[in-house]
Amino acid sequence: TTCKYLLASGARSCGKSKPKMARNQEKAQAMLNRFLQYKKDQMYGNKGKRPAFASECDNLLHAERWRRQIIREVSKEVTEIQNGSLGEHRIRDLNDHINKLLREKKHWERQIKMLGGPDYQRGVPNIRDGRSGRPMGSNGYFYFGAAKDLPGVRELFEKKALEAIKRNRGDLHKLVDAQYYGYGDEDDGILTKVEAKVEEKARKRAVRKWTDTNKKAKVRKVDVTYDGTSSTTDKDGEVLLKAHVPLPSDEAIQAAILAKKKAELIAKFAK
Repeated sequence: TTCKYLLASGARSCGKSKPKMARNQEKAQAMLNRFLQYKKDQMYGNKGKRPAFASECDNLLHAERWRRQIIREVSKEVTEIQNGSLGEHRIRDLNDHINKLLREKKHWERQIKMLGGPDYQRGVPNIRDGRSGRPMGSNGYFYFGAAKDLPGVRELFEKKALEAIKRNRGDLHKLVDAQYYGYGDEDDGILTKVEAKVEEKARKRAVRKWTDTNKKAKVRKVDVTYDGTSSTTDKDGEVLLKAHVPLPSDEAIQAAILAKKKAELIAKFAK
């Protein structure tokens, strides 16, 4: 009986200690989770309702998070709209909501750029059909999944396909004639009169500009004093430069040049 009592008591003691240890671990793990959530809330902010206007958000991290949330919603609804058995009204509602989310995503991307973040709209390709490669809409409204098979939408895509036919080089050369290069534009005389008026205005403008420029230019005058020094003055009489060495006159310069040329000619013919 003693052995049975010891075994029973040991089993009870072991059974009580294990839950106590597990409980301590759970408390520690819960405290760690609360601390991590606190740090995450400090860094990214509390999760709340997305602002109705992107301009109301002044935090770059929050704006990035709202943009990612919109992308997840768009991805979810694009996957859902692939089901053609949803009904016409449900498909139209989904397509309208996807376009609304895409416009909202553009607003958030513009706000992110204003807050100093990356430019997500730069280099983004147009939304095109993966099978035909044609645009999936026009004027900022696009059709996704089963919405492309709705009544009226298929005809719209077929009409666009006909309009998107490219012309070859031969068709383009048929449109090139003398009128394409501007020949015959002056036959009616209207272009000549218009060009004459514009030319006259341009000529007057150039003359006026040249006159104003010459009026602003300073007129300089060189005065030679009796002691050999010279000074340069402007039209107002202000001395701009004064030379303290004798400067030769124009006649002396001409005589020196003439003498130099005479000496060169004598030396050339003397040989």
